[in-house]
Amino acid sequence: MSMNNLHGSIPSCLSNLTSMVQQGGFSQDVQYSTKYLQGSYVDNAMIEWQGDEREFSRTLKLVKSIDLSSNNLTGQIPYQITNLFNLIALNLSKNELSGEIPPKIGEMINLEILDLSRNSFSGRIPSRMSHMSFLNYLDLSYNNFSGRIPTSTQLQSFQPSRYNGNAHLCGPPLTKKCPGDEESESPPIIGKSEGDGEDIDDELERWFYIGGGMGFVTGFWIACGVLLFNRRGRHAFFQFYDSFKDWVYVKVVVFIANLQ
Repeated sequence: MSMNNLHGSIPSCLSNLTSMVQQGGFSQDVQYSTKYLQGSYVDNAMIEWQGDEREFSRTLKLVKSIDLSSNNLTGQIPYQITNLFNLIALNLSKNELSGEIPPKIGEMINLEILDLSRNSFSGRIPSRMSHMSFLNYLDLSYNNFSGRIPTSTQLQSFQPSRYNGNAHLCGPPLTKKCPGDEESESPPIIGKSEGDGEDIDDELERWFYIGGGMGFVTGFWIACGVLLFNRRGRHAFFQFYDSFKDWVYVKVVVFIANLQ
């Protein structure tokens, strides 16, 4: 029923259906039980499947699909539609539908194709959609969805283009981060702002000189204490001092003599 001029809302009685397809025509060799004409009727359908139109004939009975795309439907998705547990494909794209996705849509565990693109849906993507393990085609682009995309291997595996056109949608696979993601990835340093790098360098330099001065004073008084209270150490120090003084004196005299 796609690409018609259907108006109004989606009837809730769709929950009683298991598939909705377009009937095909007759085969070239039509067989009937009349004596003038014989032939066979071929049941087939053209269905928009994963974004492409495909023809189903032999496997048509296995295809349980609702395709109401490219119409002028308005209103919300009836919650009764989530009772179609065996539905494989649901295409409501290119309409004027609004409201939120029914929360129980995650119970449609056999759904493989869900196309809600180019409508006016709003609100958050239901978290239960993360349980739809058979979903291999999803298009929610160009709506008014908001909030974080539910986290699951399934929903994050689709291309970001499947979520485009939703200005307030965030989280992987989109590059737009949700509020609070920046804080969780890089916790702020308390008290740090622009120019703090130079202040930290100055502080380190100041403590370097303070530590060096305290070390010199401590070492000096330790040496003085050794000289005052250790007689053997005091004699050894002054003996070394006298020897060093004589050695310096000789070097200076020789240097001056060479200059003359």
